[in-house]
Amino acid sequence: MNLFYREYGSGDNTLVILHGLFGSSDNWMSIAKTLEDEFHIYAIDQRNHGQSPHSDEWNYEVMAQDISEFIDEHIGHSTAVLGHSMGGKVAMTLAMQHPEKVKKLLVADIAPRHYPVHHRQILDGLLKVDKSNPSSRKEADDVLSDYISEKSIRMFLLKNLGRGDDKKLKWKINLQVIDDNIEEVGKSQEELEPTNVPTLFVGGEKSDYIRDEDKDLIKELFPESNVIQLKNAGHWLHAEQPESFTTVIKDFMNYDG
Repeated sequence: MNLFYREYGSGDNTLVILHGLFGSSDNWMSIAKTLEDEFHIYAIDQRNHGQSPHSDEWNYEVMAQDISEFIDEHIGHSTAVLGHSMGGKVAMTLAMQHPEKVKKLLVADIAPRHYPVHHRQILDGLLKVDKSNPSSRKEADDVLSDYISEKSIRMFLLKNLGRGDDKKLKWKINLQVIDDNIEEVGKSQEELEPTNVPTLFVGGEKSDYIRDEDKDLIKELFPESNVIQLKNAGHWLHAEQPESFTTVIKDFMNYDG
């Protein structure tokens, strides 16, 4: 699949960035620009998100294969990979199925365990917006506000609205396929082979996505891993604490031990 991507910096010290559910490479522009003086960054739109192609097939195996093929085509050697939330599960799957392609793995606020579906209200709101055929983002936001009270979350989701050839507002994400397959997002990586790729799990101190009880499973599947918590950060740690998170990335990328 010919994935859309944004490229920053240059050189052989490369980092692939994978966004989470309902996200896109656009969410990582500020982080990537901060890192571009030191690293060669590829921020990717995964299938059914952003400006990348849509597909009826959507699960971690095919998304990891997309990234494997991207590395072959655009990088040509083992690379560091950073994934947030859903992107973290894609990155884990990639490192477990193709360890030769992942030099280092940085997983942001997600563990390899199963997560129950918890996006139903968001999806209902997005589907309602879709049916309402809004003529403006304000109209879309008014509809979405009946389902999501937090304005910051609505603004994040509304970044996925764009105008089609007919000039009407449409979702860039493949909303129907995501809705039909939402249980795929929470699937665990427990059935995959462990990997010795050097790995850092970074949880948000205020988030419960990585719990103390997850650490045994993490160590079992990723023996060469560490788990840290980013202070004063929730699930969106890269947006809530960008300077601290950028420092974590730099330290991990530059660590040779």
